[in-house]
Amino acid sequence: MIEATLAGRRAFILENTRLQPPPHTPELQLHLADEITPIWKLTEEALAEIGLPPPFWAFAWAGGQALARYILDNPEIVAGKRVIDFASGSGLVAIAVMKAGAASVLAADIDVFCEAAIGVNAAANGVEIGFTQVNLLDAPPPAADVLLAGDICYERPMAEAVMAWLAQGRAAGATVLIGDPGRAYFPKDGLTKLAEYQVPTTRELEDMAVKRTSVWTLP
Repeated sequence: MIEATLAGRRAFILENTRLQPPPHTPELQLHLADEITPIWKLTEEALAEIGLPPPFWAFAWAGGQALARYILDNPEIVAGKRVIDFASGSGLVAIAVMKAGAASVLAADIDVFCEAAIGVNAAANGVEIGFTQVNLLDAPPPAADVLLAGDICYERPMAEAVMAWLAQGRAAGATVLIGDPGRAYFPKDGLTKLAEYQVPTTRELEDMAVKRTSVWTLP
């Protein structure tokens, strides 16, 4: 079983992933799973046996890549501001935020492994990122200037809950940006598209090698 400490989880990540640039944000580096890393070869049963939840943090998902690209290309959106990155996963978007000059970023994810993944990825990119494992959907969004969410519309209940939470943040004055590669439950109504990208991904994760992925905002 994986050691149930932050240090143990960090060690597992370093041993089972490879430091590499995500395809759409080559100026950044993440510890990711790919076909030559040990974690790539583990089945769902093998993951369960060693006490590892599905390692969503080990991949650069298309929605997050698009959102990170947009922020790096438009740093004025976050420069000098307080930012929350919801469902942060690997921390890709949060890292882009700090590289773009944000005053601070809070990465939020309920997966305990994300704290370790975000920690090693932040260190690899020379930035500092705050982390919380609290489910932020249980309360109105914390005070922030910008709310970010990438790839959060896999399931209808989750999509509806996150969109309602983001709308609360927008009503309180925060800028809201969402990265989405055409997930089934993404609600385009009431949103404004800011950019569209062709994001390289992998057939192990997606139904195609390149996903048309957009960045949206709540006006």
